[in-house]
Amino acid sequence: MEKLKFTLFSIVVLALVGLLGYWAITTLQSGSEHVNTEKLKSLEKENAELEKETADLKNQLSAFQPIAETSEQNTEPAEQNPVAPATVYKYQDLINALQQLIDDNVTMKLKSRGTRVGTIQQFLNIYNNTTNKIDNDFGDSTKKAIIAFQKAEGLTASGEAGQATFSKMIDWLKKQG
Repeated sequence: MEKLKFTLFSIVVLALVGLLGYWAITTLQSGSEHVNTEKLKSLEKENAELEKETADLKNQLSAFQPIAETSEQNTEPAEQNPVAPATVYKYQDLINALQQLIDDNVTMKLKSRGTRVGTIQQFLNIYNNTTNKIDNDFGDSTKKAIIAFQKAEGLTASGEAGQATFSKMIDWLKKQG
């Protein structure tokens, strides 16, 4: 009886060891296969990050493109919109970006930096009919251009751009069509 128990126990243990061995062999990856799997995971993660960054950059870029360039992208027919169509201006994206500066209560002055400064520089290029580099840095040349704009539009020529200056910029752009 004791031999029978030992034999049955041995068979069960051998079956478990056999099943464990079969599982280990079927799920085992070679070293190069494991490396390739890890590289694939890493590349998929990097791809997702790049797609997000691309989408963010496209959104930022659309704020700097004149409406003439972006009108081809707007394929929605006006008949589908039950609300009366709003006036779309030639520089609608720039107008929207300037309006966002007003909505966010932004004031730009010497040494300000960022894409919002680039929005002002883009406007100044259009206003002055120039092609100065948009460097997103509010330096002396940007300040001088703001002062000239403020004087021409009857504003206090402080060299700082705030809500009143942004509103005049929007009004000027709307007059351009």
